[in-house]
Amino acid sequence: MRFRSAATLLLALVCARIDSAHADFPFPAGHELADSVLVVKSERKLYLLKAGQILKAITVYLGPMPRGAKSREGDFRTPEGQYVLEGRKADSDYFLSIQVSYPNSADREIARKQHVDPGGNIMIHGLPNEPHYTPAHYRGDWTDGCIAVSNADMIEIWLMTRESTPIEIRP
Repeated sequence: MRFRSAATLLLALVCARIDSAHADFPFPAGHELADSVLVVKSERKLYLLKAGQILKAITVYLGPMPRGAKSREGDFRTPEGQYVLEGRKADSDYFLSIQVSYPNSADREIARKQHVDPGGNIMIHGLPNEPHYTPAHYRGDWTDGCIAVSNADMIEIWLMTRESTPIEIRP
């Protein structure tokens, strides 16, 4: 509970700084705005990019079945392909979360042909606000298919991206 209150206060301060700034610039000190995001699953890295240059490299944690693209609900895989960041939740079960636009039309078509539900609700998020496991559990692949990062890194991603930022997820 104490952690959630601190996180809410921090988020309120961050949002106040963003709201007081012009839509594109000046951006909060020390944070450049990324124009795209690249996730390389095999490297366990998320890259915030601007004009193809890496602004920040972040370690990620995936689901327990990280190899291969997500093909159906409940397969514990992270999707692969071209998507966009489409929604933000400050009040999720995790420390901040940003929705990834999975499934796209190609994902839905593949699932339709296989007669399965493609799943959805893929997010980039921090750690759970109310952890159910020991801290060691969260140092490996632990999500249901989402892209998890440290809470500090989640703040960076939150500040350095906007809705509709393209995200490519590679094997």
